[in-house]
Amino acid sequence: MPNFETATDPSLDSVFHALADPTRRAVIAQLSSATEPASVSDLAKPFDMALPSFMQHLRVLEGSGLVSTTKQGRVRTCKMEPEALATAQDWIAEQKALWEGRLDRLEAYLSDIQQNEK
Repeated sequence: MPNFETATDPSLDSVFHALADPTRRAVIAQLSSATEPASVSDLAKPFDMALPSFMQHLRVLEGSGLVSTTKQGRVRTCKMEPEALATAQDWIAEQKALWEGRLDRLEAYLSDIQQNEK
């Protein structure tokens, strides 16, 4: 039975919204492969956009809980918060199990029909 409580969790919406943009997914990939937090300027280097535009992407990531930032002097650093992906991962796993079960039942039903036709 689907868990409707999980499906309507606002944090799930926030995570999927954050991951819907290729720039934000690229930032998550950068931070996931980094061994330590990265500065905003280092994260922004690969992107052909103004820093204020890039900062909007970071705000979305931070608002979703996928990224946390700290400021030390004039340098703002970002780090990945992998726990924030747990809600999305749980929902995806639930959907996968639901559909695998449905497809297994369909396969069994079609197999029964084939056996009865012989």
